Amino acid sequence: MLNDHSSSCAPAELEARLRLHRLPETGLRRFRTLVQAFGSASSALSAPGSAWRALGVGQATIDARRSPEVRDGALAAMAWLERPGQHLLMWDGAGYPALLNEIDDAPPLLFVAGDPALLDRPQVAIVGSRRATPPALDTARAFSRYLAQAGFTITSGLALGIDGAAHRAALEVGGGTIGVLGTGLQKFYPQRHRDLARMMIDSGNALVSEYPLDAGPLPGNFPRRNRIISGLSLGVLVVEASLASGSLITARLAAEQGREVYAIPGSIHHPAAKGCHQLIRDGALLVESVDQILESLRGWQNLPPAVVQKPLHPLLALLHAAPQTSENLAHFTEQSLAEVLAQLTELELEGRVSNVGGRWFARAG
Repeated sequence: MLNDHSSSCAPAELEARLRLHRLPETGLRRFRTLVQAFGSASSALSAPGSAWRALGVGQATIDARRSPEVRDGALAAMAWLERPGQHLLMWDGAGYPALLNEIDDAPPLLFVAGDPALLDRPQVAIVGSRRATPPALDTARAFSRYLAQAGFTITSGLALGIDGAAHRAALEVGGGTIGVLGTGLQKFYPQRHRDLARMMIDSGNALVSEYPLDAGPLPGNFPRRNRIISGLSLGVLVVEASLASGSLITARLAAEQGREVYAIPGSIHHPAAKGCHQLIRDGALLVESVDQILESLRGWQNLPPAVVQKPLHPLLALLHAAPQTSENLAHFTEQSLAEVLAQLTELELEGRVSNVGGRWFARAG
């Protein structure tokens, strides 16, 4: 029994779409061109090669229509869809996320493990460095928790670093979270987050991929999937990113798609902050609190009871900018080292700072 979303297609048409999806050099626009030119995927596959050539399709793609690999892959996907909790959404069918359908290159097919209804709920993407600093991880967790409690689904790419921290924090407060993969759902990557992915599915959340189920981790797939992360979301928050980070791709795609872009500033001396600073120069909203995001998305959220924010402690203000030694904090605040150490001890007991390798870090939350 096929799931509700894919069963709106007759089995023969569904198999034809899955075969079309696997053809070499058949990108997103070509997929839709073929379906629309011939009226259906079934008709497209049975059309003569000359008709495909007239649409500019190469001979290698035309020949692959009959290949065992393409046929067997489609049949394997049909079998995958018969199992509970595994779905296929099509750009012209019921259940396809409306916001994603607005972008120019929306994927024609989306494989979903978990709850597909989550894809149509208000989402905020949280992305950033795979090698994030401890303060950035804390910040990602804090923003994710509060946004999830405010009714937003947290969307990210399930990568190491900021992505994983954001997904886990949403789960911790019982919020919704979506992981958009750069591989097929049967070739999960990175392996270190396999347990996290299972937790997400088991708790009623979702994993999503536009790629065939058995597609491996090709480098070019990851930047490309970022348009889905931003396309599903009302806004994208970049927590920490170098100038070479893939998170900047997500942010720029978000801006092109008309989504909100938020960036958290950092130390001018830290390379991992330079990407966020560049985004701010390019017009991203500089974010220092969750309230700024909620204000810009007012009308979408179901806010929890108001949280009274305490004024930021002077030491915390410095540590949010960059990790510091006790001596530097004493110098910047013009206090004695003893006074600074006493305050740091209090903040540490409150869980607001931590000491790693002789330097103090602010803990968000």
